[in-house]
Amino acid sequence: MKGYIHLESGGKYEGKWLNPPKQNISGEVVFYTGMTGYQEVLTDPSYKDQIIVFTYPLIGNYGINEEDFESKKPHVAGVIVYEVNQNASHYKANYSLPEYLKKWDIPLMHHVDTRAIVRNIRNKGSMPAILSSESENILFVNNEDGDKVGKVSDKRMSSYGKGDAHIVLVDYGLKKSILTSLLKRGCQVTVVPYDTSFQAIKNLNPDGILLSNGPGDPKQLNPQLATVKKLIQHFPTLGICLGHQLVALSLGGNTKKLLFGHRGANHPVIDQVTKRVFMTSQNHSYVVDEASLNETGLKSRFYNLHDQSVEGLTHDQYLIQTVQFHPEANPGPAEGEYIFDEFLNMVKENSRSAVAYA
Repeated sequence: MKGYIHLESGGKYEGKWLNPPKQNISGEVVFYTGMTGYQEVLTDPSYKDQIIVFTYPLIGNYGINEEDFESKKPHVAGVIVYEVNQNASHYKANYSLPEYLKKWDIPLMHHVDTRAIVRNIRNKGSMPAILSSESENILFVNNEDGDKVGKVSDKRMSSYGKGDAHIVLVDYGLKKSILTSLLKRGCQVTVVPYDTSFQAIKNLNPDGILLSNGPGDPKQLNPQLATVKKLIQHFPTLGICLGHQLVALSLGGNTKKLLFGHRGANHPVIDQVTKRVFMTSQNHSYVVDEASLNETGLKSRFYNLHDQSVEGLTHDQYLIQTVQFHPEANPGPAEGEYIFDEFLNMVKENSRSAVAYA
């Protein structure tokens, strides 16, 4: 059965349905360049309502297992690939890729010229798209939902682990591997909804705060910026991806949208402190505008070597560390995991200082 992806710019591409939708599917079309890691990508809440184009030509050969999910369900609006392997070949596989997506009613189209779509996106930017079984008469309607974080943030508070360091993890759409990274370092972690008040978090008596990743434009969370600012003024704070952007906005900085974003597992980043270059996993459309950081106290520590965009910040007064990339990886290289160790060292030093001055 033929299927079509229509781009707002006027591009139209034909493919074949494996999981056809019951009706037209709308979403922002983006592309991911990693060769592996499709299971983690599909279940990363930061991809909420996006149509993902996988650039690697064969997707699905190792299937879907029960261990590598980043959340309880996939969040993408649709999946576009060149070729799908419908017979999973891995000892841990529980489903094939088409079986898993069909279970969640996620449309899957293959035999599509993914290179042509990616060239279009690179030239004209990420844009609204529609997946349809109709080749003509497609109407684009602006139905952008500004509450993407509200859809993916857990509404309940949850506690995990035991340890000397108590970290409150603010859930804007967190990946499971961020929580896992803290737990394996012996932390007690309390996960709270994204709209939890400062006083409620303070009452939990945390040693540190982690602001998670999440979907959408960070400026859609303007009502939360006052809380973020209070948190970073009172507690050692690590911001990851969206959390990094919220830190910048809360202190008076600005963010801007990239033409086609960073989505892949091989983005080179330089650490200006260590002068070390390492590979990172990334998934974001927005970046911090470095020119806006004057008089905020924020300083750029990390840079992307592809486009020199800001990849992480520190502050000259507050105990803040932020990264635009994903130090927990999953999928991707784990070379950035030392960010968690630096954050926890900062938390422990602060706790020792507080005891000394008590």
